[in-house]
Amino acid sequence: MNWRNFSKQSKSLVKLAYPILIAQLIQNLMGFSDTVMAGRVSSTDMAAVAVASSIWLPLILTVYGLIMALAAIVSQLSGSSQYQKIAKATYQTAWIAISLGVALIALYFLVAPLVFEQVQIELQLKVLMFDYLRYIVWGAPGFCLYLVLRNYCEGMSITRPTMVVSIIGLLINIPANYIFIYGKFGMPALGGAGCGIATAMVYWVMFISMLVYTIFAKKLKPTSLYQHFYWPDWSEIKGIFSLGLPIAFSLLFEVSLFAAVAILLTPFGAQVVASHQIAINFSGLVFMVPLSLAMAVTIKVGFAVGNNEYQQAKEFCLNSIVFGLFLAVFTAIFTLVFRYQIAEIYTQDSKVINMASGLMFLAVLYQFSDTIQVISAGALRGYKDTKSILYITFFSYWVVGMSVGLILGITDWVVPKAGPYGFWIGFISGLTTAAILLGWRLKVIQKRYQLNGAVVG
Repeated sequence: MNWRNFSKQSKSLVKLAYPILIAQLIQNLMGFSDTVMAGRVSSTDMAAVAVASSIWLPLILTVYGLIMALAAIVSQLSGSSQYQKIAKATYQTAWIAISLGVALIALYFLVAPLVFEQVQIELQLKVLMFDYLRYIVWGAPGFCLYLVLRNYCEGMSITRPTMVVSIIGLLINIPANYIFIYGKFGMPALGGAGCGIATAMVYWVMFISMLVYTIFAKKLKPTSLYQHFYWPDWSEIKGIFSLGLPIAFSLLFEVSLFAAVAILLTPFGAQVVASHQIAINFSGLVFMVPLSLAMAVTIKVGFAVGNNEYQQAKEFCLNSIVFGLFLAVFTAIFTLVFRYQIAEIYTQDSKVINMASGLMFLAVLYQFSDTIQVISAGALRGYKDTKSILYITFFSYWVVGMSVGLILGITDWVVPKAGPYGFWIGFISGLTTAAILLGWRLKVIQKRYQLNGAVVG
């Protein structure tokens, strides 16, 4: 390894990744503020926000994964200086985004009346939950279009607007929550459902803010994004779908795995579920670090590949994984040393604290394989090889991870059933499998590019 190149590339990676990291953390902070502010009304309102969010997030994350394909497309076109094609690709992705945003609205109004009567939960909780969803869906088109402009900018190696717009969103979210949850300035007091209106407003403000930036930013002038209007081009839309759907489904596999485990743990009691949720929530915050690096790697690798600098792309992948593991050492040590104090932030229940700290000890182990697998996946997106990510993540998470978790967690086949600890060992098994397979696939793709200049099959 060339340590001089490692230092140089690590600095460029951090410069690109830190605004994405801050933006991701702010997105989580918005969800945290929704939960806390709704909880000040009642536990029912807080529960309604939590349940409704668990329905909404997988839907919107699937859309997010699909639109992430644009960053890889733009970065490769930018690397090869094909700026005239960037605008068209962005418009085609925008047509997809508008369609999906409207589809989410239609889906709610078609499905909600049928499902409402079938859901057997407390009436007040059910009403608040469905009201939250009824309000938030109106923000879907705005958020989808924001994602298009965000990935367009990030594909051009411009990430600071993502951070700034997220800060703007948070500054809107908190006062809007205050107004609509508690009924201030003449607005009705909607309780937890008011978070849905506040979030929908934030989505549109974020889109408008990003729109204003892309119109006036001098760095984006070469693409001439707003000089020509492009109607849908079905062949190009099909190409975006073929690249983006595997990303979307791989995200869905991961999100649904953790959601499924939470459901499977319910027979073990509320304290077990609570300890699992604490460990998952904190691990999710830590995961923002390698995830942000992975997004930056997609951009850097895509640019290098577009510029036919295949050796540089390969070196950047290796250096990024090493740098990610270097950071994982620090996050792992922090988690290990402060795991009890971290658990105490969430609860005062000593049994939950002890169990959550035990799960966070296991989280220390999977941070390393998680770093390798997410950065490798980011690199593969830069090479526009996304189908392999779909197959590998499904096999790793659901075939390996879930199987190991079920065997160790709820059966006595190997050892006495270990409950949440068994499922977390399953997480480690699945993520380690993903790290090995994605790393292997990355080597295969790099070799094909260096031999042929393109990926075949």
